[in-house]
Amino acid sequence: MMKKVLTILFALVLFSMSTFAQVKDTCINIWQCEINYAYQFSLTDMKAKYNRNPSTMGIGLSFKTKHNWIFGFEGSYLWGGYDDKGVSILRNIKTQTGRIINSSGEYGTVLMTQSGFYVGIKTGYVIAFNKPNPNSGIVLNVGVGMLEHHIRIENRNNNTPPVLGDYKKGYDGLRNGIAARGFIGYQFLSNKKLVNFYGGVEYTFAWTKSRRNYDFNLRGKDNTQYHDSMIGIRIGWILPIYIHAPEEYYYY
Repeated sequence: MMKKVLTILFALVLFSMSTFAQVKDTCINIWQCEINYAYQFSLTDMKAKYNRNPSTMGIGLSFKTKHNWIFGFEGSYLWGGYDDKGVSILRNIKTQTGRIINSSGEYGTVLMTQSGFYVGIKTGYVIAFNKPNPNSGIVLNVGVGMLEHHIRIENRNNNTPPVLGDYKKGYDGLRNGIAARGFIGYQFLSNKKLVNFYGGVEYTFAWTKSRRNYDFNLRGKDNTQYHDSMIGIRIGWILPIYIHAPEEYYYY
């Protein structure tokens, strides 16, 4: 699978390089393939659930018109550390020393991390400057999609029954829901080279609910309406594919 992804990415780079043009004087139609990373700070109900801040790695595809409007979609994977301290989510199956017994009567090793994803569509606008070209400038965009997250529970050697299979679903707190996202930053598209990037501040707010039928700690279904949000810095690399550019600036 990874080989296929790398092959497709390499083909896109070659195609993009074959169509590169100097665009210093003209605002043009551009397909933008994006790879990005963000460090987020959890807020509201999401902050109460996780005691560490998550990172996200994402991809996207957008179309920038010659009038600098942007339309696209994006997806990102969310991950982060998690310390099961304070009021432990596994408190009902832990010993007095805070450990969990495995099938051999020994202490089992249980690892917990944050995990989740966001997928959505977006629209925005580039407020262009004269330099380096009218395709670069301040970017404002908004989007709507779905946010999902949970506590990923892993048992080394798969020998601790209380956190295996369907049992761990009663502890992981899986929830998802409709999300809104806003971004403000700067986009730079060079005139000739592969140095194309963007960066800025991103805010995500989601209305989520538990998707598990039973929560062991609540001894029933969790019917709470949650308000999950994150704010952070996102930076990304853009692979532009120029649909048209002035003939006098084409390179062969």
